[in-house]
Amino acid sequence: MGIRFTVSGQDSGSAARLGRVETEHGGFDTPAFMTVGTRGSVKGLTPAMLRDCGCQIVLGNTYHLMLRPGSAVVAALGGLPEFSGWRGPMLTDSGGFQVFSLASLREFGDDGVIFRSHIDGAEIHLGPLESMRVQHELGADIAMTFDDCPPADCSPERLSDAIARTLRWAEMCCREHQRLDPQGRQALFGIVQGGTDAAVRHQCAVELIKLDFAGYAIGGLAVGEGHARMVETIAVTAPLLPAHKPRYLMGVGYPRDILEAVKCGVDMFDCVLPTRNGRNALAFTYDGPMRLRNAQYISDARPLEPGCDCLCCREFSRGYIRHLFSVGEMLGPTLVSVHNVRFFQRWMLDIRRAIRDNNLSALKAPDAGAIRGENGV
Repeated sequence: MGIRFTVSGQDSGSAARLGRVETEHGGFDTPAFMTVGTRGSVKGLTPAMLRDCGCQIVLGNTYHLMLRPGSAVVAALGGLPEFSGWRGPMLTDSGGFQVFSLASLREFGDDGVIFRSHIDGAEIHLGPLESMRVQHELGADIAMTFDDCPPADCSPERLSDAIARTLRWAEMCCREHQRLDPQGRQALFGIVQGGTDAAVRHQCAVELIKLDFAGYAIGGLAVGEGHARMVETIAVTAPLLPAHKPRYLMGVGYPRDILEAVKCGVDMFDCVLPTRNGRNALAFTYDGPMRLRNAQYISDARPLEPGCDCLCCREFSRGYIRHLFSVGEMLGPTLVSVHNVRFFQRWMLDIRRAIRDNNLSALKAPDAGAIRGENGV
């Protein structure tokens, strides 16, 4: 299966559980937040910085790495862990979401999608077979099936087509993955789609479980459906997935969303929020968001968040960080990204501690609501 997943604890008041995933490149504790390194790099941060922040697993993006530098180049340089310098556990997404969100002039076919690159307009074909080949060459520990991620407001007809296509492509991915990796060194996760329609989610999950993937993801959320409908969808979907395998909620990263999903039994998360907001001088703290370009921080000698143990808070003041952004110094985005990455790892530590103490119901999520929707997130 490529990975080994064990559950070591359970919260009595919810479906939340403690676990650990072991891979060829090491292990990570669950519930886990995966930092996103889209193009083989977490923007502005070195692998040593990520380790110092407590990161245990990093995510790479098939679509972007396929376009530049190409998966064959990455393979020739030792695979993504060696290529990027992050020699711990890695996951690659399939590229499907980016095809539908970034590419133009898409044309669907039974074997994939023809689209034009967002870089140079070149015509490219990407489907389940290509996605499996690229992810095999990238060499991450966990690969994802190529799926059709429909928009939140799509018609019933579009949703039905997306599910049929997702299931057909999942079978193709499964066969190709087994052909490319007969020894089973790389795990493959299936992705449950279905919008916010509980019956469609159930149908998709039931069919994917028949393919016996190493883990299962819930995709197609955080695309405009709102917090309440998202949680409702997670609550009906997560229990359908095998309890002895990891459950992954894709692209969801606000603290309260993570907490509610953990209560439903989800084990893994990823999102670009920490570094995207960090590059825009917006910091997550347990007291709420901080916009460090504001004039109130000009002479503020306090650390960004008192009590935080990250490099940024250990060594630098709010006034200095604001100065860096004011004069365009690249250290500013790096330092706030470091803090935000550490913030999310601290939040996951708090969640795991609360599950271990059987006290998850008392845990309250830090306020990040004012950040929602900013900076294109």
